[in-house]
Amino acid sequence: MNYRRLHRFGGLAAGLATVAQYPVDARRLDPANAEDALKIMQKSICSLDQGKPVIYWWKGAKFSRVEGERDRELFKLQDMNVRQCMNISDPQRGSGFRSVSREITIHLKSATGKVADRWTNPWTGEDLEVIHVANDPVNMRAPMFARNAEGKPIEAKFTVMNGRAFHTGNAPLFYKNPLGGEFQERVGGTYQAMEMGTDFFYADDLFDSTRAAPRHHAISWSRISNWLPWMKMGGRNGVTYTATVGGRVSSIDHLPEPLLSTLRARYPLYAAPPPLDDKRANETSWTVFKEHIDAQREAAKTADRP
Repeated sequence: MNYRRLHRFGGLAAGLATVAQYPVDARRLDPANAEDALKIMQKSICSLDQGKPVIYWWKGAKFSRVEGERDRELFKLQDMNVRQCMNISDPQRGSGFRSVSREITIHLKSATGKVADRWTNPWTGEDLEVIHVANDPVNMRAPMFARNAEGKPIEAKFTVMNGRAFHTGNAPLFYKNPLGGEFQERVGGTYQAMEMGTDFFYADDLFDSTRAAPRHHAISWSRISNWLPWMKMGGRNGVTYTATVGGRVSSIDHLPEPLLSTLRARYPLYAAPPPLDDKRANETSWTVFKEHIDAQREAAKTADRP
């Protein structure tokens, strides 16, 4: 999981929503009470138990959209995110928490479902290396507290219907492209994307004050973005869009194949979240690709030296 870059999932409760009214119940968290709202938010993102790892998975497909031609399915996708939360207290803002995480997306061949490490660009015919997503870290940029920076109490804004609680949020991303050059502001090339997600819970589960985390949590996540840099599309017209569904799993062992075996073989670090006090800058597909290209160039320079 932007949402003020909380995370891909669980940080969407800032979106528009309506909270149903319930009779007073000592076991039930009140979304309109700041301290309870914070607990609900933390449960929707990770767990009230500090340091308890929480694992998400989701799967779907990535498509192209080019004006004047039929959309193409480029890849199947499988993804995972592993996270944990640190509990924090502030004398002015009250209780709070911060989440830290790592995440993976692997690209699969649409026809076979096998991991796609090479891809033939259908527009250029070029055979290219597929750079799977391995972002470490993907952390909350700042803690969330029971009161915001202005001292106003927060609310957990959920829609409740037929015993289900859900919330939806959109994250419009627009920032300087890490691959841009010195004159980027004059010639364009700003990175632009939109992430859209919805989280689904059982209301009695999510609002139960005796549970540190929900037993059931389903998600949907979609994204519209520029061409990925390793596709070498340059300034060609078009975008990619992704549609996925998933939820929490109880352990790494419950991830589907080939995601599980790929994680164990290539990304063993991602079986656990970053340390609670992780202060590193967040990674994106673009910063990881830049690091990959920089490393390749440095290796080539070393090989050319006498």
